Amino acid sequence: MIAHMRTRPDEKRYGCDQCTKSFSHLFKLKNHMRTHTGEKPYGCDQCIKRYSQKGNLNIHMSTHSGEKPFRCDQCAKRYSHSSTLKIHLRTHTGEKPHRCDQCTKRFSKSEHLKRHMRTHTGEKPFRCDQCTKRFSHSSTLKIHMRTHTGEKPHRCDQCPKRFSQSEHLNSHMKTHSGEKPYSCDHCTKRFARHGTLNVHMKTHIY
Repeated sequence: MIAHMRTRPDEKRYGCDQCTKSFSHLFKLKNHMRTHTGEKPYGCDQCIKRYSQKGNLNIHMSTHSGEKPFRCDQCAKRYSHSSTLKIHLRTHTGEKPHRCDQCTKRFSKSEHLKRHMRTHTGEKPFRCDQCTKRFSHSSTLKIHMRTHTGEKPHRCDQCPKRFSQSEHLNSHMKTHSGEKPYSCDHCTKRFARHGTLNVHMKTHIY
C-alpha cells in the first residue's frame, strides 16, 4: 500500500523509446507499444480478425451476434454499443467536443483528433519493415507496403488495368468516360489529369 502511494496519478514514469509519449503505468506503455510493433494478441474465434486491445475485440464480436439494441432517434440506424450511438449522434447535432490545442480545429471523434495532432508533432509511429520509411497513419503505411508487395487491389471494370491506390483508378477511369475537368484558362483545351494541364500550361509561357 505504501509503495502504491508513492506514485502520483499524474506522474508519467514510463516513456516510449519509439516516440515522445509517456505513461503513468507500465501496462499502458505495453498497450501503446502495439501501435509501433503492430502486435495484435486478441483474436476473434469467429473470423480471422485480430486486435491490439481486448476492448476492441469485444466490440467486434457484436458484428457476429448481429445484436444492435441501441437505436438512433433521429434516423433508422442501430448500434451494438451505446458509445457508438453517442458518437453517431454527433452527425446530427454537429457536436465536435475534441479540440486541438495547437490550432482552431475540432473533431467529433477522439481518434480523428489524435490523427490530426501528428500534423503538429510530426510523429510517425508506423514504420515499414521493408525499408526505412515511417508514416503518420496506418492507412498510409498500408498503401506504401504495396510498393514492396506489388499488390494492386483497385481494378478497372472497363479494361484489365489495376492500381495500388484508389485515386489512381479514379484518374484512369476518365480515360474511359472522356471526362476532362481541368481546363486551361489561356485557351479552350481541357484535360483529364491535373498533371497534364500543368505540362500544357508551359506552352503559354513565352
